[in-house]
Amino acid sequence: MLPQGQFIQVKDAGNDIYEIVFDRKDDKINKFDQAALEELRDTVAAVAKIEGIKGAVFTSAKDTFIVGADITEFIQMFSHTEEEVYDHILKHHDYFNAVEDLPCPTVTAINGIAVGGGMELCLATDYRIMTPDAKIGLPEVKLGLNPGWGGTVRLPRLIGVDNANEWICAGGNNDAEKALKEGAVDAVVEKDQLLSSAIDLINKCNAGDFDYQARRTEKQTPVKLNHVEHMMAFESAKGVIAGKAGPHYPAPMQALKTMKKSVTMDRAGAIEQEVRGFAKLAKTDVCTSLVSLFLNDQIVKRVSKKYTKNAEPVNMAAVLGAGIMGGGVAYQSASKGTPILMKDINEDALQLGLDEAVKLLSGQLKRGRIDTAKMAKTLTQITPTLSYGDFGRADIVVEAVVENEKIKKAVLAETEENMKDGAILTSNTSTISITELATALKKPEKFCGMHFFNPVHRMPLVEVIRGEKTGEEAIAQTVAYAQRMGKTPIVVNDCPGFFVNRVLFPYFGGFSSLVSEGADFKQVDKVMEGFGWPMGPAYLLDVVGIDTAYHADAVMADGFPDRMTHEGKNAVDLMFELERFGQKNKKGFYKYELDKRGKDKKIIDEDVPGLLSDVTGDIKEFDDQEIIERMMLPLLIEVARCVEEGIVASAAEADMALIYGIGFPPFRGGALHYMDQVGMDNILAMAAKYEHLGPLYHPTDRMKEMAANKEKYHQAEGDKS
Repeated sequence: MLPQGQFIQVKDAGNDIYEIVFDRKDDKINKFDQAALEELRDTVAAVAKIEGIKGAVFTSAKDTFIVGADITEFIQMFSHTEEEVYDHILKHHDYFNAVEDLPCPTVTAINGIAVGGGMELCLATDYRIMTPDAKIGLPEVKLGLNPGWGGTVRLPRLIGVDNANEWICAGGNNDAEKALKEGAVDAVVEKDQLLSSAIDLINKCNAGDFDYQARRTEKQTPVKLNHVEHMMAFESAKGVIAGKAGPHYPAPMQALKTMKKSVTMDRAGAIEQEVRGFAKLAKTDVCTSLVSLFLNDQIVKRVSKKYTKNAEPVNMAAVLGAGIMGGGVAYQSASKGTPILMKDINEDALQLGLDEAVKLLSGQLKRGRIDTAKMAKTLTQITPTLSYGDFGRADIVVEAVVENEKIKKAVLAETEENMKDGAILTSNTSTISITELATALKKPEKFCGMHFFNPVHRMPLVEVIRGEKTGEEAIAQTVAYAQRMGKTPIVVNDCPGFFVNRVLFPYFGGFSSLVSEGADFKQVDKVMEGFGWPMGPAYLLDVVGIDTAYHADAVMADGFPDRMTHEGKNAVDLMFELERFGQKNKKGFYKYELDKRGKDKKIIDEDVPGLLSDVTGDIKEFDDQEIIERMMLPLLIEVARCVEEGIVASAAEADMALIYGIGFPPFRGGALHYMDQVGMDNILAMAAKYEHLGPLYHPTDRMKEMAANKEKYHQAEGDKS
């Protein structure tokens, strides 16, 4: 009897050829957890014993092939010693080697996504065929790892060292055209021809038209490179990969190092090198953080799914205000397939919004990501208007006018009168209370915040803000619309600054305090960028807009006067007075000029230290660690407050909001994950050194309780369960 397992079933395909079908009974996707791997071992062993077998085709009954390993098992496995991780992973190679050693030609029929361990199974077979819409890749470096089940062993021998370096060290998915061109697959056929083409290939192997044994030998022996070729292949890649990976992500360089050694070895030696590299990386903080980030992202997706379970579809949207933000919202909505009305009060503003959409689409066209037909179709999905005439068709409206409470209230009230029954009204405010804005409305239950981050097309996060009277229907439909736009929505409760800006401004407070004591803002930027932020605080303030930060700072000070007010004038106040608003008028802490690509280039402005002298006094150099602690502690403590107050529902959502919203260093896993790694007792010890600086540096009672009990945020909430 042919094996019929929980994860894998074997079918007789006729003429002594057998189909090995991946079809998990407990999930919508195929993935390799420990149980599935053991069933693979047993299934392949049983197939190998079938008398007279002439071929095996590996297929999937799901819409995807295999999405890789079950990442939820990683945290447990990686808690063991490096040697234990090595032993655990090494035994799995026996399962994949058994696939490669089957006593007949083998083909994988790839009908969808095949990544990570799924791709490594494909590599273990003699041939691969995929459908035009399928994607394959080895994304392990994005989890801080190198491939662990043969990816670094088989791929270089299949597609060449140069191509394998790029596939593995970049960690991207690859389409059928590229896979075929570079030799990762042997044919691309339509889905209805996939199985028959695989069987035909096996028949041709058995007829002697193709030498599958030679294919196996090639994958199991050293790559044929002389000394010079070997040196050039890896030395030329080293600089490029190191430059792209940066100093905080060791996995791409470790993968390159592994392949440099292993391509000169046979299969057994190459596997040993791969597993050693994998086990070494598995024990790094970066790997722990990136795996945590992946799992947190899954939690956020599950939470969003609960919200949108009964959401009405958004067939037509509208945006009020056609500036850069409104134009960005219109572009994002239209480009993802939701038609949108774009309203403003004058033609010039509408043209500005349309120009923003055209600029973004032109960039996509120039990079080859869309064609002219797609660009034209997207633009036809944006309807500029000076009136509310068509607003009765909109299912959701995003208000994106100037950040002024009185103006927003007036516009929202007017808009509500022109909307259809049941439509949802949202405000893209960054600081103004949703509960307060709702007082201008007749149906506050149909109103919530929808806070986009600038630039809209790049920033993944949308904060969906629940006011005191916001109904569940409003939240559900807004979350659904944000997802339709390709964004990651996170629901937060109303407070000044909501979640992301509320925790960002204490960070800026730490910056202002340092500058007032004589810190050079350029040193602070350099240190914080070294810590992992995409830009330092002075540069970030320029990008946000000094005027925007100045007004938001006043809102935060009014909302949290005990810790977010400051005495006297600080650097941001002075910059605002001098009308140095940052990138928007080409001068702030730095000055800006357009580069060859038309993007703002940051340039040191020698006049700025003199301009700041009234608020800084004599410039002095600070210890890097002191800068990091004084910058990070106010942010970390405010994140803790937000979790305690229920502004954000979980540690997972808090961490992902900061990574997606303000670029918190991903390799540190998020603010709460970072505190878990550092240890709450160490956080408290750091804070004690700066207690004299005021309430921004005073930990909460709950933080002290966690330190005493050795609690962690993610463990406490079961976020990794």
